[in-house]
Amino acid sequence: MVPPFHDLTSQPLWLLLPSTLGFFILLKHITALAKWVFILLLRAPKNLKNYGSWALVTGATDGIGKAFAFQLAQKGLNIVLVSRNSTKLKSVSDKIHANSPSTLIKTIAFDFSGSGLDGLDEQLEKEIRGLDIGVLINNVGVTYPSAGFFHEVDEEVWMNVVKVNVEGTARVSMAVVRGMVERKRGAIVNIGSGAGIVVPSHPLFTIYAATKSYVDQLSRSLHAEYKMYGIDVQSQVPLYVATKLASRVASIERPSLFIPTPDAYAKAAIQRIGYEARCAPFWAHSVQWFFSRLAPDSLLDAWRLSIGLKRRGKKLHEELI
Repeated sequence: MVPPFHDLTSQPLWLLLPSTLGFFILLKHITALAKWVFILLLRAPKNLKNYGSWALVTGATDGIGKAFAFQLAQKGLNIVLVSRNSTKLKSVSDKIHANSPSTLIKTIAFDFSGSGLDGLDEQLEKEIRGLDIGVLINNVGVTYPSAGFFHEVDEEVWMNVVKVNVEGTARVSMAVVRGMVERKRGAIVNIGSGAGIVVPSHPLFTIYAATKSYVDQLSRSLHAEYKMYGIDVQSQVPLYVATKLASRVASIERPSLFIPTPDAYAKAAIQRIGYEARCAPFWAHSVQWFFSRLAPDSLLDAWRLSIGLKRRGKKLHEELI
């Protein structure tokens, strides 16, 4: 009987090389799947109180930010809530107290869409002085009111998107990271978007997508920059979540298998804090991300363009009625 190894080496090179390449590609995907299952089902979340006793959440009165605030309070952290509406801040604060009576809460009313953000980092740093801020959830963000071509978007609208998503994220991070460096511990989570990372383009929401790409690159660079100080910086990449923003922009009215509630997203997201530099915490989003990588960019571009045009056409039709 001829040994199997002899059979293998006797194969022509043109057949052996593709077979070997196919084996390693298959091995890579099996390894990735095993890692995904481990992270999803087996890996223990970090004890967030080891970063510090307080968490700061921006955009904390609605959607993902509000859900994060509730979840972090349940984890035993005290909460700094930052949002523009004082009435909503009090309402959310009261509800957190009702669910987690021992939680200390500080509210800061600030409108990121206001006249300017100059000095925000110094102002915020003064507000949180003396607090052991261990976790920052940089969630505040805005987009267009409706789909539109680049040249159609009012300057006031796109400048506000840049101000809130780019400058606001940077200034809040700056305000918090200084104290984290002194204490040599901390976790920063910047909420990105699949619009800027998962798909190669996001037509008719171009500036929004570009700002979310900025958030991702900022986060990944800070992850490398501050790891030596014991600070874990992470870019989280949600796709659609059933929030008021998604309802208004994408006509998403209810959660589904691939569209979680803010609470479901936040529960998954908290499990991932302190690990990877970039992740899509909700399991169904990570599945969508995987399959998007298999599709050619041209197909994804055409798909996203068709969706953008459809939303733009719907808005124009509503304005004519």
